Amino acid sequence: MNFDVDFVRQQFPAFSEPSLEGWGFFENAGGSYTCQQVIDRLFDFYTKTKVQPYYPFPASVVAGEKMDESYARIAAYLNVDKDELNFGPSTTQNVYVLVNALRPMWAEGDEIIVSCQDHEANAGAWRKLAESGLLVKEWDLDKETGLLELDSLDELLSSKTRIVVFPHASNIVAHVNPVREIADRAHTVGAIAVVDGVSYAPHGLPDIQSLDADIYLFSLYKTWGPHLGAMYVRASLRDQMENQSHYFNAGKPRSMLTPAGPDHAQIASAAGIAEYLDVVYDHHFDEKVDSAEKGRQLHTLFSDYETTLLTPLLRYLNARDDVAIIGPVDPSVRASTVSILPLKKSVPEVAQSLLEYKLMVGTGDFYGVRPLSSLGLDLDPGVIRMSFIHYTSEAEVAQLMEGLDKALS
Repeated sequence: MNFDVDFVRQQFPAFSEPSLEGWGFFENAGGSYTCQQVIDRLFDFYTKTKVQPYYPFPASVVAGEKMDESYARIAAYLNVDKDELNFGPSTTQNVYVLVNALRPMWAEGDEIIVSCQDHEANAGAWRKLAESGLLVKEWDLDKETGLLELDSLDELLSSKTRIVVFPHASNIVAHVNPVREIADRAHTVGAIAVVDGVSYAPHGLPDIQSLDADIYLFSLYKTWGPHLGAMYVRASLRDQMENQSHYFNAGKPRSMLTPAGPDHAQIASAAGIAEYLDVVYDHHFDEKVDSAEKGRQLHTLFSDYETTLLTPLLRYLNARDDVAIIGPVDPSVRASTVSILPLKKSVPEVAQSLLEYKLMVGTGDFYGVRPLSSLGLDLDPGVIRMSFIHYTSEAEVAQLMEGLDKALS
């Protein structure tokens, strides 16, 4: 299947915005451009239905229907039930809510395992549980490769393990972890598998059922949508959690894990993500299938295309003696997020040079303080991170390599 990147880019207003012309955007791991379908829905909601939803007057009815549509359509792409999906202000906020909702289920002396490959959004709140009498075990990464080893996890698991927390892919190391294998190991001892998908989902929404994760979190603003955090919680687990909302919301799936209440307009606009995926699917495929299957086929389409861009970039970087790649150099086992450490120039110096070539890259620790520390890397200035997704063009990657050639030399 030939991927039509030109068609895809037509769905994103940023690529026709004069002020962005000529710039190569390589900080997608921090937040993606927003597709037109989401922008249209957000504008439409604020223009026509900016009222309290679910009342019987027409504008309110439509507002509620637009919100319901988002739950249903995003859940369908994730292959989960719509009542298992929550939208909160951010992934960090969602994790803090989860911690408070789950803690009453556990006793003092119970154990939790948290990986050292995590973004702090899915790390800090869990580790704070040590203050409430739980034993926090660190699943450290390999000091040389940056990978999480399954044998190391097996050594940590016990009959007291209650939860295993890890990323689908680190926002620094970028290795794609074997989520199903890790979840299976956690379930063997009766533990919950919590997956941080923030750095993985932008490369194609996951089929959560196939992963058998109990909790899966990601950010809609990194998957072409509004600034919200999406959170899947298995229904059977959710029903055991302590209500985090008003007392009268106990037992209400959409409310009990969103104490701040829903952002009506942004939730309504989230259906635009599914609409965008529908448009891309219809452009590339003729077969009529449900959303879950569309998601699986698009995931493969996006992944294959990104790998064709990632392969020459990694090959180019790996051939240089003045830069170190963080994580694996094999493009088949990592996401298209590439963190590097210049060996002959400073991080700020290289980043400043890249600006001259109209390249938007990130520098710093990216809240990946623990993986960088585990790898023995300085947090200040950290690393240079270059991340792209399926709307990135071959020409932009060539622009990046040309800029790196000048900046590193």
